Amino acid sequence: MRVVVVVESCFGNTSQVAEAIIEGLRAGGAAVEVVSADSAPPSLAADLVLVGAPTHNMGLPSSASRSQAAQKGGSAPSSGVREWIDRVDSVDGRVIAFSTTTGGLFAGSASKAIVKAFKRHEIRAERGTDFTVMGTPGPLGSGELARAREWGRTLQA
Repeated sequence: MRVVVVVESCFGNTSQVAEAIIEGLRAGGAAVEVVSADSAPPSLAADLVLVGAPTHNMGLPSSASRSQAAQKGGSAPSSGVREWIDRVDSVDGRVIAFSTTTGGLFAGSASKAIVKAFKRHEIRAERGTDFTVMGTPGPLGSGELARAREWGRTLQA
């Protein structure tokens, strides 16, 4: 199975989750390529394309929210998953979204926003799993990396 993981991360939490998912995938023999959202190509083809981002303001990061993250000690890539989806020409393969979120009733989910953004471009995407971070800079919640690894294993079924 060939897998491409497109990821955006400001404080490193979403990248850590992506790496754990990749460990789970590779344990099952998958060939995995990781691409930062700011440099992802407009066309992708793989058996599985995973797209992950942190949740900002109940949805996908924007240039303004990335700037705010940078002011709080995070990184601010020039563009992210939102902008990549806007320039996507085609994605050939099953697309599944994941995200990191603080949880709670009003936290929102970047994975839900990813699915909606793909739908606007007439690309089918599934909502995968959200992983919990304990506040804006993190850290990840207890057991979240193990849960991400296990989820990666299940994606090959």
